[in-house]
Amino acid sequence: MDSSSPSAILSRCFPSETCSVPLARRFVRSALRGVAPEVVDTAELLTSELVTNAVLHARTEVEVRVWSHEGQVRVRVGDSRPDRPLVPREARPYAATGRGLAVVEELASSHGAHVGEGRKTVWFELWPKAPAPPTSGWECVPMYGRTATVTLIDMPYIVFRAAQQHIDEMLRELMLTTRVEERAGVPSPELLIAGDVADVISACMTSALEGTVIGGATVTLGIAFPLDAAPAVDTLRHVFERGDAAAQLGALLTLPAPPHVRSHYHWVLDQLVTQLSGGPPTAWTLLSGAPDATSVELAPWDAGDVEDSGVPTVAADDDGRIIAANAPLADLLGWPIDELIGRPLTVLVPEHLRERHRAGFAALRLTGRSRLMGRSIPLPALHRDGSLIHVRLHVQSQEAVDGRTVRVGQFMPRATAPGEERPASRPDPESSVRLHTGMAAAPRAGGEEVTGAWERLTLLADTISALSSTLDLREGLRRVCQVLTQQMADWCVVDLLDEHGDAERVCVVHREPRALSVGVDLGRLPPVSENARGPLARVLNGAGPLLITDIPSPDQAESALDARQLRLFEQLGASSTIMAPLRGRREVLGALIVVRADRNDPFTEQDALLVADLVKGISLSVDNARLHQHTRTTAERLQRSLLPRLPHIPSMEITARYAPSSTTAQVGGDWFDAFTLPDGDTALVIGDVSGHDLNAAVTMSQLRNMLRGIAVECQDSPAEVLRRLDLATLTLYPNSTATCAYAVVKGSHDGPWVVHHSSAGHLPLLLTSPNGDTHYLDAAAGLLIGVDSTLPRVTVRDPLPARSTLLMFTDGLIERPGESLSVAMSRLRRHTAALAQAPLDVFCDELVLSLGAGSTDDIALLALRPTPPGA
Repeated sequence: MDSSSPSAILSRCFPSETCSVPLARRFVRSALRGVAPEVVDTAELLTSELVTNAVLHARTEVEVRVWSHEGQVRVRVGDSRPDRPLVPREARPYAATGRGLAVVEELASSHGAHVGEGRKTVWFELWPKAPAPPTSGWECVPMYGRTATVTLIDMPYIVFRAAQQHIDEMLRELMLTTRVEERAGVPSPELLIAGDVADVISACMTSALEGTVIGGATVTLGIAFPLDAAPAVDTLRHVFERGDAAAQLGALLTLPAPPHVRSHYHWVLDQLVTQLSGGPPTAWTLLSGAPDATSVELAPWDAGDVEDSGVPTVAADDDGRIIAANAPLADLLGWPIDELIGRPLTVLVPEHLRERHRAGFAALRLTGRSRLMGRSIPLPALHRDGSLIHVRLHVQSQEAVDGRTVRVGQFMPRATAPGEERPASRPDPESSVRLHTGMAAAPRAGGEEVTGAWERLTLLADTISALSSTLDLREGLRRVCQVLTQQMADWCVVDLLDEHGDAERVCVVHREPRALSVGVDLGRLPPVSENARGPLARVLNGAGPLLITDIPSPDQAESALDARQLRLFEQLGASSTIMAPLRGRREVLGALIVVRADRNDPFTEQDALLVADLVKGISLSVDNARLHQHTRTTAERLQRSLLPRLPHIPSMEITARYAPSSTTAQVGGDWFDAFTLPDGDTALVIGDVSGHDLNAAVTMSQLRNMLRGIAVECQDSPAEVLRRLDLATLTLYPNSTATCAYAVVKGSHDGPWVVHHSSAGHLPLLLTSPNGDTHYLDAAAGLLIGVDSTLPRVTVRDPLPARSTLLMFTDGLIERPGESLSVAMSRLRRHTAALAQAPLDVFCDELVLSLGAGSTDDIALLALRPTPPGA
């Protein structure tokens, strides 16, 4: 056929069977003889996509019509199902289905669809050497019959996209699988119904999402859905469950749905059936038993979050290939980042654990469940040089915007054995918030002009600056509210959740402080119970930002939490509000609420987008503050767990105190000890290992235990005990040094008593008599532990009068920057003299309170007071 002359329209009909697709391709190639090969190839590809769609979704006879003129090609693919709408889907990079119409859009010069009487036609044209004609685009064919509005409240948008992609892949495979009832237990009639209603759901969702502003992790949609579709939705649920069960058994190529995707899809189907029957909607965030954020993040995964994190982090895809890593991980495990990307995750796993890792990863893919997911597990990681790095691994599952499920693992370094080297990870960099300047927020004044990007960035910067201007979290949040009330709101509220999920209102700030005189309660809020259906409960469960321009009255509240919030709105004259969750790395941390009272200037969707950006930075700061506090608490618990129980000795009062530094979250090397020797004497010890980290704490524990063993075994003079401890330290821990004072109190139960003591570089013991006389026992000074065990040490004997107080302490109690040691020690003498008659508990507490308040170091002190019987 001469391509320069117009050809006749060639037409052929094909049955609704999968074998029609290759037959249609061959027909198009035969009909286009003489046309340029590259044009024929493209026409064949696009025809294949459109015929495949018709076979899968229309399931009627398919007519293909082909016409060409001067190298230009026109193809029409028709079916007899005008009631089945086209469902254009985004061509996500990792999507296994839904690419057909996207391929046509990309390669055709023009394309479109139209509906006639009993007929639907989808077409494309290829004009390789001429200006392309206008494209009509895909028309969403209106559904026939009556519809009802189904409201999906707080739908996690990213999870919805993952669920939609998953069900599309599963249904496509089931429809193309031979003996599907035998392999998956799905009858063909049910499968056809499920495919139809899944297409309807996709079309309705696509239509509802058009023009919807998505400013947070969740979105609320109102969907027009056919009233008579409830039975078909139940059939889809049945097919989904059967198909997923088959996938878990490995009978399908499609992987099983992860638990959160499965739960989400069931929730969507439940809402469709329930609301079509007249039932009320249930928000996803208030769904009982829904997977929470401990193992699944509702916010979309972003490689930038991995790169910006100060914690060693790696991300892997469903095949176990590394797709992102950050510099702290590279430093920790000795890999350049570029060399890690694309490698299997097993390069970070020790050889003896790789088979277990593969089995666990396979089980995760088949069941969606893992014993590791959402937990912090101590494991060794493999350094590039073959050594093992002790870490705690925390793994989460997140959905990517392109439809992938991503496993994100954080490697938290653990303590190594003293002397064992490991690469040092980078310090946690200052947190920053990425600013998205592509969207502008509505201004406060007038609500009509569009705020420029510069003003928007200024607000973001001012918010971060307010948070970083103080170390106190609550004060920082109050300052953030002040910024917001000056620039975009009349008043502002922050609520925080504690580790038990209880909510507390930590600040309320009004542009006019006098407005708060009506009485605004701070403190504990009513619990987020199962019947808490209001917007605040939803936000505290992760929904939002929620824009509310019609605020109900308190008498419409459905729960105590809802009533509390609505009363506050009424008290302060709220007319519109934006409520946004403060979402941390693993959980929702609280809520930010901004309010306007001017009914002529309500918040807009653009304001909600701005607040969505603001809470990212605020959440990061709150999460970091919580993490710092948790680390401090953990360090303090560790330190206290290493402290001994004091012995009960007749005629002896013994009291000790330990106070961690107020400026660091690290454990330290301060320690004290007291125990009874086999001969009945009382041993007292205080010391301080150099350094202020976990290694120092571990070394401290080892030295304390060695000293105990040496003292009990030899029962020799304090100088000899310290000499042996020095020798053991130089042998076992050659890079460690420490100060230590060791004393033995001798005497019968009713006295007199003598203290034998020796010091290895430690501050001297302080003796305070009952009448307030004080003096330091400083004649037993010697070199600190870990320097030279050959130098002689001395033991000194001093009387210990009844009711006098012998005090042993570490330098954190007295030392201050820029102050001489003599001044500090004189100050301690004055305080102990004033407390000479005080009970020993009071004596110790007052010293810590009076002298330790401004200390930047840990404080340990040990006090002994001999008390004769009957005294």
